Amino acid sequence: MADKLATLGFRSFLSHQFLKRSVAAVSCRYANTLSNETVEKHRTSTLAHDKEQKEEKKISAPAPPGLKHVHPEFLPNPTFYRRDRIKEKLERQDMYRRRAVCPIPEFYVGSIMAVTLADPYASGKTNRFVGICIQRASYGLRANFTLRNVVDNQGLEIRYDMYSPLIQKVEVLRLEKRLDDELFYLRDAPAEFSTVPFNLEAVSHPPGAPVPVNTTKVKLGPRPWHERWERRNLRGVQDLGLPEKFYEKAKKVAKPWEEYDLMLKYRTSINPQETDEVMDEVAEGFREIERKRRREKLEKS
Repeated sequence: MADKLATLGFRSFLSHQFLKRSVAAVSCRYANTLSNETVEKHRTSTLAHDKEQKEEKKISAPAPPGLKHVHPEFLPNPTFYRRDRIKEKLERQDMYRRRAVCPIPEFYVGSIMAVTLADPYASGKTNRFVGICIQRASYGLRANFTLRNVVDNQGLEIRYDMYSPLIQKVEVLRLEKRLDDELFYLRDAPAEFSTVPFNLEAVSHPPGAPVPVNTTKVKLGPRPWHERWERRNLRGVQDLGLPEKFYEKAKKVAKPWEEYDLMLKYRTSINPQETDEVMDEVAEGFREIERKRRREKLEKS
């Protein structure tokens, strides 16, 4: 009996320590942010002498449809404990200022791009890299994208911070999409699928025309791979040709119910109302940048 009580006490001690660590972790995540509820509570508090009025910026026109897919980095981080409305608004203002200096064209995963970066150790103080965009990640000023190319039979990947002051020019040589949201499987594919010549000429895309989708199916090389691609629902890869036991293991770890999990989608995305508000503000910010450029051209002329 004493042994059972001791075991129960030890288990309760472990659970208590686990809860303490969990609470401490959550508290640390909230330490440098303010929730929307806290901001509204202080703004409308009866203790304030002069209640701050919420400033509503006038929007001349709603955002064009599909703008959230063109510029997803302007959307807030869907992770709720990383949300801070004040920080998000200040970051968007910085992003507008950076785009006014260095325009960033429309691009997607699968587009062929060229980035000119300031490099004090290069001969011309600049470095230009050409490659296929294989990933686009993060939000706000931390938004980044990764380019991949094969140089001298060696695969090279460079991740660029989209709003880094070192970037001097971003070019889209060929605007297109792929069947998958990430192209990391190109690491396990033959070099021909990742090779892009550095002297590739830019292909103009008519404004307003739909973005073409590259339906190329990539043939992966033999195992071992960087990841278990048979466990990923990939559409841009040919048949992997694996034994049946690999697919049986993939079915055991699969989570098909996540496709219908409404709460999971709610926690990992921004609601449509807030998305429309942010995109309307972004569209207005782009119009202001365009008006500023026109004024500068008139002053120079």
